[in-house]
Amino acid sequence: MNLLRIVWASITDKPLHSFLSVFVFSMSIALIIWIQQIHVSLQHQLLNTSYGVDLVVGAKGSPLQLVLSSVLHIDTPTGNIPYNKAKKIAKNPMISTAIPISYGDNYKGYRILGTTEDYAKLFNAHLQEGNRIEKPMQVILGHTVATELQLQVGDTFFSSHGLLENSIDIHATPLTITGIYAPTNNVIDRLILTNLETIWDIHDHKGHHSHTPHKKEAHLPSHQNDSITTEEPQEITSLLITFRNPRAFLTLPRNINKKTNMQAAIPKYELEKLYQYTGTGIKTITLIAYGILGISCLIIFVNLYRMVKDRSFELALFRTYGAGHWQLIQLILLEGIILALAATMIGVLISQIGIYYLQNSIEQAYKQHIEFSLPITEIALITGMILLVILIACLFSILPIFKMNISKILNNEN
Repeated sequence: MNLLRIVWASITDKPLHSFLSVFVFSMSIALIIWIQQIHVSLQHQLLNTSYGVDLVVGAKGSPLQLVLSSVLHIDTPTGNIPYNKAKKIAKNPMISTAIPISYGDNYKGYRILGTTEDYAKLFNAHLQEGNRIEKPMQVILGHTVATELQLQVGDTFFSSHGLLENSIDIHATPLTITGIYAPTNNVIDRLILTNLETIWDIHDHKGHHSHTPHKKEAHLPSHQNDSITTEEPQEITSLLITFRNPRAFLTLPRNINKKTNMQAAIPKYELEKLYQYTGTGIKTITLIAYGILGISCLIIFVNLYRMVKDRSFELALFRTYGAGHWQLIQLILLEGIILALAATMIGVLISQIGIYYLQNSIEQAYKQHIEFSLPITEIALITGMILLVILIACLFSILPIFKMNISKILNNEN
């Protein structure tokens, strides 16, 4: 008795029922895998990407917006703050490093960030080629920027005002690429770094921007460059702070929020809140996915159970020709496994197609690559759950086999 041939004939005999079983089951698998990949990625991105920054000081507004714009660079900033006031905060003895950042321009959608050399140290970023920035109007590219835009050391380009790509408000002063960072798989890969003077000069509309010499580079952590010769007070977007000891968490943020016109936001706290908000939606979608999985289990059970009832005469004939209960049970199990394997392969394919388009949309909108992957434990859990569902459906569908009255079935059929 060729079990595979008999099972395949049973599946193709009722193509609509078989298609419905595979379709619903594959949709539930696709949704479960898709949402779990997003959940794991969000957990990593939101809870493990503060890059050692303990505090962000910026303009008043939404603290979450301040963190997203200054740490993850996926939002617009809340505004600017005076650079001289930021330097006063940086002198606090509880602060280990204070890194100023300033931006407002982009090149083909990639943000241009004015900062100091200490910013690259947050990511352990090292130059893959080229040299450090020595004067204004020089930039270093993140690895993703250089790769995607096919730029090299020595090339020049013109930046656009704002954080979105546009061909209208383009600055007249060219920027020269002096170096390219090695890949870090962090946010710095999709940034264009320069010094603070470049940002200030580009936005100086009094006609003395790119040709005004600067004797010193702004560098807060050493607390030595406390004055820069300029006609007007300069501004930065925010200040990235790391503490010397945990006690600073108790006093410094509160003092800044109460005693200054700036705000202090703790990245880990704000990203944890965001994760909790998104986690509610993820849990809801996950419950829906498990509900669909339960429905697909019920559909498979009904189809297998009806197959046993409708083909009772053929099964009774198998018994008369010497087939035992176990061989009949194998027919049911084999059909269920084939349907499950087909649904699993289709479900995995659909989920990865969805992840691919999600990655593309994120990269186009935020110029950020997010790796969606599942750990081995999650894959084993999902696989075990699918096998358990099929096993339950098959076990309930084989019950009529044990209650089969062969003589009665054959007599009624005759």
